[in-house]
Amino acid sequence: MARDFRFSADADVYRGRLAPTPSGLLHAGHARTFWIAWHRSRQFKGSLIFRNEDLDPLRCKANLAKTALEDMRWLDLSWEEGPDIGGPHAPYDQSARTKFYQSSLKRLAETGLLFPCARSRKELNAYRELNGQNIGEPIYPEEWRPRRQSFQFETPEVGVVWRFRVPSGRVVTFVDQCLGEMSFVAGEDFGDFVVWRRDGVPAYELAVVVDDIEMGITEVVRGEDLLLSTARQILLYEALGCYPPEFFHCPLLRDGDGNKLSKSLDSISITDHRASGADPAAWAKDFTRVYNSL
Repeated sequence: MARDFRFSADADVYRGRLAPTPSGLLHAGHARTFWIAWHRSRQFKGSLIFRNEDLDPLRCKANLAKTALEDMRWLDLSWEEGPDIGGPHAPYDQSARTKFYQSSLKRLAETGLLFPCARSRKELNAYRELNGQNIGEPIYPEEWRPRRQSFQFETPEVGVVWRFRVPSGRVVTFVDQCLGEMSFVAGEDFGDFVVWRRDGVPAYELAVVVDDIEMGITEVVRGEDLLLSTARQILLYEALGCYPPEFFHCPLLRDGDGNKLSKSLDSISITDHRASGADPAAWAKDFTRVYNSL
């Protein structure tokens, strides 16, 4: 599994990906980010992989996954591998890739980098309030950490949350292809984070790292709201013996009040634009202008 797949502009192979989560309809902000991912794959004469990130069985729906594919095709985006056309790294639905996540979880647990967590989110939020952590994400308290030890299992037990033990004080630095140098401090900007949920579902942080390694992704294009996730994920790449890919974090598209567009808000979906007779070529022209200004 361990291999160096760092991308540079003169690399032989560029592999990017489109990775929508079918928990709601995609909106214009998603469209711009996915268009940039597609454009960069063509700019560097590479390949693009479509991956359906449908891990959460309660929020993700098959009809929304189908709609996402239709929305992408309407935007005139194309890909070389995906759930609709197959490819050498199938399956391309995360819900069908559990064995990959279980294998990596087992490996991390054996090295002592994980620990089972019995604390609830309510307890963590209460600790945060008691200790004046009013900004940022709640930091898992040092005194709650068990001693480091190796755990052996074939499959994780349902009902147990597993957290990744971050190296407190470690500065995680990377050069973003859009935003420049980024730095975050483990234990201050983020703490021990969940990699396996109580309901037996792998957490986003672990799943995307495992899939990007297995699918040979060389650059990840996504929104700047995921910068902190990138810092966490770089630690997971290292723990799994791999170099991280390059990252390109796009500025977020916001509404007239400065709020980022969200699936849960009344942002107009790509599907709505399709139904209204919007011209995808006009969108592409605008996205090109934005990309060239970055």
